[in-house]
Amino acid sequence: MGQITPMWLLDRLLRRAIREGALEIRVQGAAPRRYGAADAAPLKLLLANRRTAARIGRNPALGAGEAYMDGALTIENGGILDLLDLVGRNLRFSRDNALRASLWGQQRLAARWSELNDRVRSKQNVAHHYDLSDALYDLFLDAERQYSCGYFVPGNDGPDSDLDRAQRDKLDHIVRKLCLKPGMRVLDIGCGWGGMARHVHRVSGAEVLGVTLSEEQLKYARAKADALGMAGKVRYELMDYRDVAGSFDRIVSVGMFEHVGRPNYRAFFEKVGELLVPDGVALIHTIGRMSGPGSTDPFTAKYIFPGGYTPALSEIAPHLERAMLWQADIEMWRLHYAKTLEHWLQRCAAKRAEIVALYDERFYRMWEFYLAGAIIAFRHDDHAVFQLQLSRERDAVPITRDYLYR
Repeated sequence: MGQITPMWLLDRLLRRAIREGALEIRVQGAAPRRYGAADAAPLKLLLANRRTAARIGRNPALGAGEAYMDGALTIENGGILDLLDLVGRNLRFSRDNALRASLWGQQRLAARWSELNDRVRSKQNVAHHYDLSDALYDLFLDAERQYSCGYFVPGNDGPDSDLDRAQRDKLDHIVRKLCLKPGMRVLDIGCGWGGMARHVHRVSGAEVLGVTLSEEQLKYARAKADALGMAGKVRYELMDYRDVAGSFDRIVSVGMFEHVGRPNYRAFFEKVGELLVPDGVALIHTIGRMSGPGSTDPFTAKYIFPGGYTPALSEIAPHLERAMLWQADIEMWRLHYAKTLEHWLQRCAAKRAEIVALYDERFYRMWEFYLAGAIIAFRHDDHAVFQLQLSRERDAVPITRDYLYR
């Protein structure tokens, strides 16, 4: 039996994984190794040392992410999106790709512990990501700071960028699903910087309460509502969803359910049912996975969204059933988030110098790796967006989808 060298694990992994396209890896001071199709022009990587190769071989997602952040992994004839796209195409979500399942299975058990998300841990996890500098988010988000998937409608062209239009179309689409009427009370769980709540009030006159665990988002949302003359009609509170009291005609939650954690799904939907009036409607917009229960990749769990998890529909449905909530409509958005993330990555690249000035080069490469990896999750892997329209009564919303497109 041959000796296991620092390159052995990575070499074995890449020989199994890279079948489409080609990859060439050179460890500083050693001869290059090639993987994949013989007739394809290879993407060329340089690793700083054998220790870097060993880190990637032991834990590919975390090892590659940290090596890229540290400058120990460089792409000589492309960018990080090119590398992750090559890997993603080869490990794509497909019935005939057994390698993908074997690589991700080992992470599933550890992921459960990280998702407990009690009140204290939930606030800490939110602060880790959402209490970053306001200036960072202004550099790559749209005018309303929608940090969630846009809705790209063919033919909706205009003077604004595709991203700004897609985010407005997303807000409009959700509002139509809420079937708003004058005088309603609306709850926005995980309101972010408040754009959804302001839009709901703007188009319907409804009174809106937005709750968030991010102190920075709260300050921004309150100041924006005051500046627009919405104070009193649109309120924002620093509050855990579990502590909200009262009753609401409509509940909306966009991009927050990913932070709830599987141990808390039952409590979340019980709370939604408790807060809704009998003829009320809720709209939950969340990233989800099509391949069944899984785990958050270790790079994202460590650096981006600690405690976060994107659920399979099979993990959500039992809790909706126990809460006796009607699944009035379920819509799947497949490639919309890939398009949204591509816009964000392009905007970050254009503002690289400003992001480096805010933080440093290592932070920029971390952010770039995160956005590029997320693009691949929607472009090649099992990720999609679920929109769940829920109600307590079976006739709370129209019985066909015609009303969404009139």
